[in-house]
Amino acid sequence: MKKELELRLPTSYADITLKQWLELQKEMKNYEGDEEAITAVMLQHLCGLDPLYFRGLSMEDYKMIREGLNSFMSEVELPLQKFITIGGVEYGFEPNLSKMTYGAYADISKFDTIAIDENWAKIMNILYRPVVNKKNDMYSIKAYDGDLHWEKFLDTPMDVCFGALFFLLNLQSDLVSSILNSLKEQELPPNIKPILARSGQLIQQSLSSQMGTFSDLTKLLKNH
Repeated sequence: MKKELELRLPTSYADITLKQWLELQKEMKNYEGDEEAITAVMLQHLCGLDPLYFRGLSMEDYKMIREGLNSFMSEVELPLQKFITIGGVEYGFEPNLSKMTYGAYADISKFDTIAIDENWAKIMNILYRPVVNKKNDMYSIKAYDGDLHWEKFLDTPMDVCFGALFFLLNLQSDLVSSILNSLKEQELPPNIKPILARSGQLIQQSLSSQMGTFSDLTKLLKNH
């Protein structure tokens, strides 16, 4: 007797939550080097397909799923979304990072890297806060108070997460490059230039790491 399977095929990163993405990344590490297992894990976390039924997929269905995922997973230019809604509450992205409070800056600085990992929901919880006032393109958000209820951001869609991440990484990269290009050698205190250069390298590595995730997943989809 044939068993009917119901799959949830995402059509964009908006259909994948941060929680799903983190669970996928965690399991992919467990099967590093085993492309078939990784593909099965992808379909489990992104489409809800039990790995037991992976080999039972028809070639037609597998091709449809593969093409559907590949149609958006190769997309890497995701814009910053200034406003998101969680539980009926509108949240706004920090409108002026240069004027971010010391408490917010200090809490973000506790994390070793800016990347989509187990700390990303906490970073989102600092950067996105409830909108207090809004008029046209101008808005203000609730003052940062060290709110620890970051779990709500685990349900944030990945298009929002990637948009915020790439905005921050590109901003940091541009800032470091501008400093290095504008300051002359003799104007820099001892050891500052190597530190800035190293910061730029770390930012680029972080960006490359995130882009590597896109590359690894899309490569699997194209090769099978």
